[in-house]
Amino acid sequence: MNRKVILLRTITEHPGITQRELARLLGLSLGAVNGLFKECIAEGYIAGGDKREVTAEGFAFLENFKVDRALVLAAGFGSRFVPITYEMPKGMIKVFGERMIDRQIEQLRKAGVTDITVVVGYMKEKFEYLRDKYGVKLLYNPEYTSKNNLATIWHARELLYGKNCYILSSDNWIRENIYHKYEGGAWYSAAFSEGDTGEWIIKTNKKGRITDVMEGGRNSWYMYGPAYFSKEFSEKFLPVLERYYEIPGTEQFYWENVLMDMLNGLAGKRITAYFGHVKEAENCSDIEMYINPQPENMVYEFENLEELRSFDESYREDSGSEAMKLVSSVFKVPESDIMKIRCLKSGMTNKSWLFSVEGKQYICRIPGEGTEKLINRREEAAVYEAIKDTGITERLVYLDPETGYKISRYYEGSRNADARNIADVKACMTKLKELHESGLTVPHCFDIEEKIRFYVGLCEENKAKGSESAIPFEDFPEVYKEELELCHYLRMADRKKTIAHIDSVPDNFIFLEGADVSETERDLSRIKLIDWEYCGMCDPLIDVGMFIIYSYMNEREAEDLIRIYLGREADTDELAVIYSYIALGGFLWALWGVYKESLGVTFGDYTLKMYRYAKDYYKKAAPLWKKLSNRL
Repeated sequence: MNRKVILLRTITEHPGITQRELARLLGLSLGAVNGLFKECIAEGYIAGGDKREVTAEGFAFLENFKVDRALVLAAGFGSRFVPITYEMPKGMIKVFGERMIDRQIEQLRKAGVTDITVVVGYMKEKFEYLRDKYGVKLLYNPEYTSKNNLATIWHARELLYGKNCYILSSDNWIRENIYHKYEGGAWYSAAFSEGDTGEWIIKTNKKGRITDVMEGGRNSWYMYGPAYFSKEFSEKFLPVLERYYEIPGTEQFYWENVLMDMLNGLAGKRITAYFGHVKEAENCSDIEMYINPQPENMVYEFENLEELRSFDESYREDSGSEAMKLVSSVFKVPESDIMKIRCLKSGMTNKSWLFSVEGKQYICRIPGEGTEKLINRREEAAVYEAIKDTGITERLVYLDPETGYKISRYYEGSRNADARNIADVKACMTKLKELHESGLTVPHCFDIEEKIRFYVGLCEENKAKGSESAIPFEDFPEVYKEELELCHYLRMADRKKTIAHIDSVPDNFIFLEGADVSETERDLSRIKLIDWEYCGMCDPLIDVGMFIIYSYMNEREAEDLIRIYLGREADTDELAVIYSYIALGGFLWALWGVYKESLGVTFGDYTLKMYRYAKDYYKKAAPLWKKLSNRL
């Protein structure tokens, strides 16, 4: 860290400051400050005599250390801040009435840093107002759902080369302005932990240069808050980060992981192991970054809503979240009584979060994007009415048939079915058979051909609007024709209908062993079958086919499952039906995935896997139907 820069900067920011005050602000001894003064006077950077002013030569010297721009990282979801982050990005949450990202941008501008780029991803449109309000630029990170901030820096790397740049997180709240017009070298903000901490702690030499970063420690400074990349730092750091970006297994790395490996000597070994001998592996441990220790209560990064409540008490009774207002209304409690909030793994259709009221845990389901077109919530409500006294499903607390918001009991200690565990699979098939033989009925059917045609229509509708995601499969017309052929055969077979779950994914089977429930509730059903959004009257064998594709079963596993459900070998008729539902289910959910992608929601290679089931199992089903056609 160039101390002359810090001295000159402080003099420009605090005209008339005494050397004793400088010593306090800089954390140096009075003797060290006196020595720096003498050096700067000798070099012509400070006027001599009683005038403590930076000269033209001093400002010319500072020019190389001027901060060129700032990069604000705002692409992530902020899962620990649900349900608020279901409605807005975390950086847009207000603290004492001011958005966190706005506060930091204003602090940067007051320091003279006006070239600001915000890297966006999740709810990217929400940040558009910043362009007009502050003149910032927006940079989209297309990998925000699948990779960590190493990839974010990679996408912004061209903004960093040859520039001095602050790196900020949009969700930090900083009490006083710690940004400046000039910086003396690369640094990372740090807070001090009394006692044990699991944070990334910083080791430094006597001059404050970071020598190592490690996870966890005691009575230590740890990484907390913004960082600063000098152009010299970026020149050494970014080529290594670019190599890391290409190495498999680094998708969930932070950019700080790269720095850590460079400091401890692992970066060169990792790069060489994957790329062989390349220049980026040479001397990459010689990286210079300094600690920028912050006083207590200067930098804040709120982990969850409960932490924010303790800081800004207005959040105790009104978080601004519609989901929190709903829970408060349903349970007739103030929002402050809604506790232990955390995100559950988002399903493919909905978003869900866990909370506690009066010592009991519940799940609140928030309908996902586009579900108002995909799901009839009144039909779902009719299903819950039909099964409410059976004990087959979770305990329902609230369901709005208009919006699809649902609140149900959460069973602590329960687990989802494992499709690779034969005992679990047998239990799931037994549960499905109980459902099919229960005699329960609902007033609507699940017609897979109707659903397929409807989903095709949705995708075509998006295509008319210019969406690039509209049915991208090259052979779609041919495959569509084949799937409708299977629908024709199923109509001709005219098989008996029972209540069918349709969404019989293993994650929807909840095993209660060890769960925190009463013995009576456990006796009613050792396994709960949840999420009845697609349920309707249908051929019960559709649930077998759906379980197979949801579990990504291969051909042998599928045959085993069919045998388990039936309790015997399947006859030709049954195989033709099940194979058809595997093919049609794959086709239906591939279309569903294409439609969701047009809304900006992606699920990796899910659509490819489903489409493959459609094609492969048509080839198995069609010949069987041809053999049976004389009887249809």
